[in-house]
Amino acid sequence: METKTAPAASQRLVSLDALRGFDMCWILGLAGVVEAVLKRFLPGSSLTTFINTQFEHVDWAGFHFEDLIFPLFLFISGVSMAIAVPRRVEREGKAATVRHLLARAAIIFFLGVIFSGGFREGIDKVRWLGVIQRIGVASAIAGILSMWCGVRGLVLWTLGLLLGYWALLAFVPVPGVGAGIYDEGKNLANYLDSIWLPGRKYDGDHDPEGMLSTLPAIATALLGLLAGGWLKMEMPVLRKSGGLIVAGAVLLALGWAWHPFFPVVKKLWSSSFVLVAGGCSAILLGVFYWIVDGQGWRSWCTPFVWVGANPLSLYLASGMGAFRAVNERLVGGLPKDMKWIAAITAFALMLMTARWLYRRGILLRV
Repeated sequence: METKTAPAASQRLVSLDALRGFDMCWILGLAGVVEAVLKRFLPGSSLTTFINTQFEHVDWAGFHFEDLIFPLFLFISGVSMAIAVPRRVEREGKAATVRHLLARAAIIFFLGVIFSGGFREGIDKVRWLGVIQRIGVASAIAGILSMWCGVRGLVLWTLGLLLGYWALLAFVPVPGVGAGIYDEGKNLANYLDSIWLPGRKYDGDHDPEGMLSTLPAIATALLGLLAGGWLKMEMPVLRKSGGLIVAGAVLLALGWAWHPFFPVVKKLWSSSFVLVAGGCSAILLGVFYWIVDGQGWRSWCTPFVWVGANPLSLYLASGMGAFRAVNERLVGGLPKDMKWIAAITAFALMLMTARWLYRRGILLRV
């Protein structure tokens, strides 16, 4: 029987940094490494085809591994809020904490706007909503709710957001289309973006990180916040990790059971998608927590910890082409049949940067 005591709430959860880094590494080049190596050494195999498919977003309804990366990061942000917000409240009070969360959200939102192209082409071409902006807004709202709501209140907020979003899309008619239509461009969320969301939209007249779909994204952060609250409780490691895994399995089952009636669609951030992605996230958190913090097996995940300590700065640097530009100068002249090496060196450059920042205690966070 498991008797090992869980790490105290005051201790840093290395598993959280490791999971965050694991998640970010797929965006920052690890997926490209796996794809390039498989294409070079196992071309045309069923394994290569399956894995390459998992590194692509589904066109609309369904779920691939690639569709987990963004909600997993938002889920982890919620876990972090469960740990960081009470500490700040204790240290500075609720009013100061709210100001901090709002200022943090504003800074992240601005960075997201700049990352998406900023104001280079004029105010009409600004992409006001995007991945980074959604992280800033949803995590801040989840953090603020956690200051006044206990577990029951947070659960009710989560249910309210998921059921409310479903009810809006199911029963509010779209002009010329009707209600309860979830196809791209014909649903209520896309319709509201087309008439109310200013600036440039990612998918023509609507955006996958649009206005209405931000509501269930808050629920994703709240699921992470609830998971973080569970990890803070005093109980054996196995019970904590096992509870997360069981809860994740339940969420997965509920999400796929809802799928025939409200499809699992990342671009809609549908309520069923929240449950499926949240279930996968909870299972991964439970596994990482048991291995890294519970059993103390940490050497294997050290590179993930480097990346997880500076996720936003590495993401911005990668998105703006910093690693790609250096890599091109180093290995840009490789023959075509050796291009897989370039994927490895680009990822290695990112890891070296992450290690350099981590070893010097440079944690560029907002």
